[in-house]
Amino acid sequence: MNPLQLIGALIIGAILGFFIKKLFTSQRVSSAEKKAETILAKANQKSADILLEAKERSLKVIEEAKGEEKERRKNLQDLENRVTKRESLFDQKLMELESDKQKIANDKKQLEKNKAEIKEIRQQQLDKLEKVAALSQEEAKEILIKNTEVRIKDDLLQRMRKLEEQGSEEMEAKAKEMLSSVIERCAAPHTVETTTTSVSLPNEEMKGRIIGREGRNIKSIEQLTGVEIIIDDTPDTILVSAFNPIRRHLAKRTLDKLMADGRIHPGRIEETVNTAKKELAVDIKKAGEEAAYKAGIVGLDNKLLQILGRLKYRTSYGQNQLQHALEVSYLAGLLAAELKADVSVCKKGGLLHDIGKALDHEIKGSHPEIGYDLMKKFGLPEEVAYMSLAHHEDHPKTLEGTIVKIADAISGSRPGARRDSFEEYIQRLTELEDTAKSFAGVEKAYAIQAGREIRVFVSPEQIDDYASEKLARDIANKIENDLKYPGEIKVTIIREKRITEYAR
Repeated sequence: MNPLQLIGALIIGAILGFFIKKLFTSQRVSSAEKKAETILAKANQKSADILLEAKERSLKVIEEAKGEEKERRKNLQDLENRVTKRESLFDQKLMELESDKQKIANDKKQLEKNKAEIKEIRQQQLDKLEKVAALSQEEAKEILIKNTEVRIKDDLLQRMRKLEEQGSEEMEAKAKEMLSSVIERCAAPHTVETTTTSVSLPNEEMKGRIIGREGRNIKSIEQLTGVEIIIDDTPDTILVSAFNPIRRHLAKRTLDKLMADGRIHPGRIEETVNTAKKELAVDIKKAGEEAAYKAGIVGLDNKLLQILGRLKYRTSYGQNQLQHALEVSYLAGLLAAELKADVSVCKKGGLLHDIGKALDHEIKGSHPEIGYDLMKKFGLPEEVAYMSLAHHEDHPKTLEGTIVKIADAISGSRPGARRDSFEEYIQRLTELEDTAKSFAGVEKAYAIQAGREIRVFVSPEQIDDYASEKLARDIANKIENDLKYPGEIKVTIIREKRITEYAR
């Protein structure tokens, strides 16, 4: 095939391909247009269906809204009808009330008129009677009363006397029965007068170690604790003597610790005394907690329990104050139960009624006022705090105060509770110490040997050797002038200066 034929064939093939492609393209376009028309028709049909459905739903919603509106109007109309009916009933009741009020007013006027008429008729009758009897109303009344008094005076007096005797006997018998029942239910120990405490020793050699070289150990113990240590021929025993039970207990505890440790010298003694003081403070708090537990009282402040525990080492006329407080709490609770009073207030007030005695040597004032202020400070209610004042008042303001006062009197007056001689002895020694402490420069003062000696510790910065001699004479002169005592009293001034430094 020559090139011209080849080119012609190619041109003819290209033309045929073009027409064939154009034919296929037109067929595809026609097919796409038909599909688009079909889809559009379906979309239009679906849109028409959706629009129809929406119209149906809107019509249904409108119908429901109309129905609800109709129901609401009906309810509103019913409510309006009820309100209208109630208003008419209210108006009717109001009219009836006004009518009744007017009727009552008319009746009242008529009653006043009738009362006036009756009073006038009565006065007329009285005037007629006075004319007939020739006596006025007051004169007739007086004569009648006198005749009646003369006739029944003796009968009335006899009856009154009989009722008084009968009532007094019944009340006295009932009171005795109640008090005896309460006292029988409360067991309490008798007081024991003692100013010495015995300390058991492991052997006789320990006496010499306690005395120390030239008596320096025993002097150190006596000075630091304020007691007198008595060492005699009693085997394996020494006595600690002091009128203050805290001092005796402190000295005994110190001796027990020293004997257990084995090292006994002034330095060790001072350390042991300080340790014993801390343990004693813990023991005091424990005593307060145990007392509150035994009395069945909870919720007291820890500091208040610490102060209450101090009463374990305080006596009044030989009676231990903590035991006395417990006893008063028991008795007051039992009496309150019998008399239908507040048992809780009586028990708590009975336990704390003498709490002021734990601080009366530190704070000015009498122990009832100190106790009242102390209980108020720790947030106790007024009715409980008042018990501190009530047991010293002649006529307490409350029934609970009267009950605590009676319980306090029972506890203090029962046989074996108190002994005056011991209290007088304690008071004499306390006055002796207070007299020495009243001088400037005095730090501590201890009465020992049953009050026959007073040891006075002074501040070395304020009192020199010359002033110590003068102070001893002044204290002796004041004791001679102000106090009453048997025999003579030895005044010993102790002036000691300590300087401490640490090597590090």
